[in-house]
Amino acid sequence: MKFRDLSERQIRKAQAEGQLDNLKGAGKPLPAPGHGDFAEEAGFRIMAEAGALPKEIELKKAVKAQAAKLKSITDPAERKREMARFAELQQQLAIQEEARRKYYSG
Repeated sequence: MKFRDLSERQIRKAQAEGQLDNLKGAGKPLPAPGHGDFAEEAGFRIMAEAGALPKEIELKKAVKAQAAKLKSITDPAERKREMARFAELQQQLAIQEEARRKYYSG
């Protein structure tokens, strides 16, 4: 039996038993696809819902916040300090992303 047929059978069985009724997000459109691996995104989403964000996600948020902060800074000395912080956050994020890629590829 093909996997597609098996999965369709399981879905129909779950529908008949009402297991798919009142699911979170029912009736809403699916989120736009990201730029990463679907399984990876699902794992991140599950961890976020459980309140356990990986360091990589925390760093992405910090980079985004720092970029927004930089837009409002006009003082050259302060801007230089904040740019250094921004570069440090980007470097930490790159390290985390590379570690994840190596973990999953190895």
